[in-house]
Amino acid sequence: MILIKLLLAHLIGDFFLQPRKWIKEKEKKTIRSPKLYWHVLLHMVLLFIVLWDMTLWPLVVIIGVSHFAIDALKLILQKKNTKRLYFFIDQGLHILILLGCYAYLSGDSFFENLHIPEQGLLLLVCLVFLTIPVSIIMKMIFLKWNISKLTKNKQSLEDAGKYIGILERILVFIFIITSHWDAVGFLIAAKSVFRFGDLRESKDRQLTEYVLIGTLMSFGIAIVTGIVYNHIT
Repeated sequence: MILIKLLLAHLIGDFFLQPRKWIKEKEKKTIRSPKLYWHVLLHMVLLFIVLWDMTLWPLVVIIGVSHFAIDALKLILQKKNTKRLYFFIDQGLHILILLGCYAYLSGDSFFENLHIPEQGLLLLVCLVFLTIPVSIIMKMIFLKWNISKLTKNKQSLEDAGKYIGILERILVFIFIITSHWDAVGFLIAAKSVFRFGDLRESKDRQLTEYVLIGTLMSFGIAIVTGIVYNHIT
């Protein structure tokens, strides 16, 4: 249960309570940016809130200090062409720190407790993960291509694609944990029908490939998350 709380605090702190202007300032000023220190402090406050146990303050300090060190190194080392790589390294290191802290607290019961989480809290973490965090992860993956050039002059509601992706991932996740795989197929078919007209009119192979990759990736992450949830619970 503590591991789920640690993951929840991390997702909220890194993906929900970190404004875009904070990220830009940190990338510009690196360790001289006050936003870096506010970001780490916010993480520590969130940890105290979700854990709700002051005796665990050494754990909070360790995670806070390590979070600062990892973020600072990423800001110093990353370049424009390596931003995507360092994003995933950064997130992987944060998760490893959380797993290490949990393993230390659990001792011999680490693996036993790992497979018996509190179901409601795990469900919340999965749903939170499938919203903004996955959107940001996919955005980082697509940094490899100049997506803005492909979508230039394409009329669309602001952030519509992001919200459509969030809704479809949540729906796919719900369908899977309730064993309605047929509904997942229906959702994929429905989206394909709506997208077919746009792609046929655009006659743009690169745009078609971008849409297919994004759709498959979004559905794939949601499906894997649902399968993992069912396996654990």
